[in-house]
Amino acid sequence: MAGHSKFKNIMHRKSAQDAKRSKLFTRLIRELTVAARSGLPDPDQNPRLRSAVAAAKAANMGGETIDRAIRRGSGAEDGEQYDEIRYEGYGPGGVAIIAEALTDNRNRTAAGIRAAFAKHGGNLGETNSVSFMFERVGAVRYPFETASSDEVFEAALEAGADDLESSEDGHEVLCAPESFNDVREALEARFGTPEAAELAWRPSSTVDVDETGAEKLFRLLEALEENDDVQSVAANFSVADDVMARLTG
Repeated sequence: MAGHSKFKNIMHRKSAQDAKRSKLFTRLIRELTVAARSGLPDPDQNPRLRSAVAAAKAANMGGETIDRAIRRGSGAEDGEQYDEIRYEGYGPGGVAIIAEALTDNRNRTAAGIRAAFAKHGGNLGETNSVSFMFERVGAVRYPFETASSDEVFEAALEAGADDLESSEDGHEVLCAPESFNDVREALEARFGTPEAAELAWRPSSTVDVDETGAEKLFRLLEALEENDDVQSVAANFSVADDVMARLTG
């Protein structure tokens, strides 16, 4: 089982059961604010903001909270402004890790990320120290029951996507970053609002990790995921299905 999306799916299911609602809302609000700042404050004319609004609504965030975050991002209302920062390093077993953060305090975030790596057997590196082992892609995800694999594949092909990965976890359509907005909009017109739509890091190759190494690695990845400033985590590990089942069951 490869690490990037599978671990993320596991963490999403775990978060649905265990994570505090406020932590999820913090991440969503930061993305809404930055998305509004990066373009027009109108979701119909700002694809990143449209995705952020869809994710916030899927988490049952209230309309006033969404609107307030957008107003802050557009400068119409006072509030924190967030910087986008990418952290890169190695985890146990030489696994490459990328953590993307939105923060209003670079020193706090850097200290937290560095502490997580140090505590769990990793090493925080410089920018671009591991990103060359990943590919930047657009990813649009739909629940498995949305449509058959053939239907999603046909729609993805027509939209200009590069690949489709279907499993019991759902359908994930992959495309080049420059095609992301067009692909997302075409799929939305066919299947409705996606479960998630984002630019993501996909590993070009993976590192095999045994059970002992995986247990240590998962503690590091979970520590990064639980940091309020971290928006996403990608890693290039591969773990046998039976080991993954024992560690996450």
